[in-house]
Amino acid sequence: MELIVYKINGEKTDRKVVLDETIFGIEPNDHAIYLDTKLFLANQRQGTHSSRERSEVSGSTRKLKRQKGTGGARAGDINSPVFVGGGRVFGPKPRDYGFKLNKKVKRLARRSALSYKAQEGQIIVLEDFNFEKPQTKKFVEILNKLAVGDKKSMLVLSESNNNVYLSSRNLKQTNVVIASNVSTYDILNAKSLILLESTLPVLSELLSVNRD
Repeated sequence: MELIVYKINGEKTDRKVVLDETIFGIEPNDHAIYLDTKLFLANQRQGTHSSRERSEVSGSTRKLKRQKGTGGARAGDINSPVFVGGGRVFGPKPRDYGFKLNKKVKRLARRSALSYKAQEGQIIVLEDFNFEKPQTKKFVEILNKLAVGDKKSMLVLSESNNNVYLSSRNLKQTNVVIASNVSTYDILNAKSLILLESTLPVLSELLSVNRD
């Protein structure tokens, strides 16, 4: 698949790039996408929730009534889960929601997500640019020139660029990441995926089928 390279003013250049078919042209694997997205969302959870069990509730351990002869059910102390204010049975405790996922599956998921974006025509290739200082207004102008200012978008850089990142930090509809940090969730969550020219070979190297 060939895509035209755009300038930051929204005009087309006379250059075209050929997307790597092994990255942007595979048959998407939905299950790999599901697993990688599930892992991403699981890692966002703090897992710090905690409830008090019977031994952790503040209250007397005195037996409330005699064991037999009352006509009612047996009762221990006031901390019993059957009483209001008692401990909770099998309540949530701090835990890690993460799980192991093979690197090959993660790369397959990212390739699948990129292939979906390519099929849907939601990828824009932009010429490399830089800011001398953080300029949010100028960054917004670039998005508007590319006709993605009112859409969820993600700009993928080949390497860290602090000025570009700071220029986009206050914008809710856009996200700036470097190629090595791109997640399947981020790719699918963006309606428009903006790739710099220098990012394409980096993605091809990072997501290569033959990568160890």
